Amino acid sequence: MRRKKVLFIVNPRSGKGQIRNALLDIADIFIKGGLDVTLYVTQKPQDASRIVEKRAAKFDLVACSGGDGTLDEVVTGMMNSEIRRPIGYIPAGSTNDFANSLQIPKRMTDAAQCIVENNAYPCDVGSFNSDYFVYIAAFGMFTEVSYQTNQDVKNVLGHLAYVLEGAKRIFNVKSYEVEIELNGEKIRDEFIYGMITNSESVGGFRSITGKNIRLDDGLFEVTMIKTPRNAIELQEIITSLLRGEMDSNYIISYKTRQVAIRSEIAIPWTLDGEYGGDHKEVEICCHQKAVDIIVSHQPGASEI
Repeated sequence: MRRKKVLFIVNPRSGKGQIRNALLDIADIFIKGGLDVTLYVTQKPQDASRIVEKRAAKFDLVACSGGDGTLDEVVTGMMNSEIRRPIGYIPAGSTNDFANSLQIPKRMTDAAQCIVENNAYPCDVGSFNSDYFVYIAAFGMFTEVSYQTNQDVKNVLGHLAYVLEGAKRIFNVKSYEVEIELNGEKIRDEFIYGMITNSESVGGFRSITGKNIRLDDGLFEVTMIKTPRNAIELQEIITSLLRGEMDSNYIISYKTRQVAIRSEIAIPWTLDGEYGGDHKEVEICCHQKAVDIIVSHQPGASEI
């Protein structure tokens, strides 16, 4: 029986670099599970996308270890290659929102064993103009935090790093006047934050992406936060988010397959926690069941 070939892509800087201590154990699990392992250690940003697009066709599956940004690169490379191979994910980042949504084990060796068992889940992927994202495209308040917070600070403080960095910006919030077109409706208003998500949590916080979330239904959750006029309104927004009340006077929430967002000025976006460029117009589409992610068991709808 032919042994399956796996391309194992590792980001050594994600999280606290714990992959260094687990690498031999993971390789041992792969080999004992009948996999021939080819290891690639990323050298620079977008390296994982490049190597997957170039080499995925030569392997039976692709595995990666890193944060959600590393998974984003692997998925982007797979989408660009137009080759469909199962993707295994061993989380090693600071928050791992998407891995938590997929209920991928936090322990690295357990996640490696899941990859050996190869229980693939067909998962939605988002296109963002000519780019791709796995679980979130966002603009406005806090979106700079994930990619401007120093990696060493993330490694030491974990999720607290995002909270602390975000707190420093809360009194200097910029608002954006945008036109949103989705589900045959046009909305024009000022917003301090907007996100298009396919996840049960963002930045480690659950409940703020909506209810009845499925990662394979061909729908994204759109959440837009209007610009508050004073501190009282800002507090009401924060309270609504913490309670998971996504439809309020200050928050609008939709499910949609496609959304267009336009503005007079270029807005900086983040895709899966990494800088996604400044754009005046974005077209976001949900590609249903576009990639196969290996999980321990099939996720169900979240009631959060």
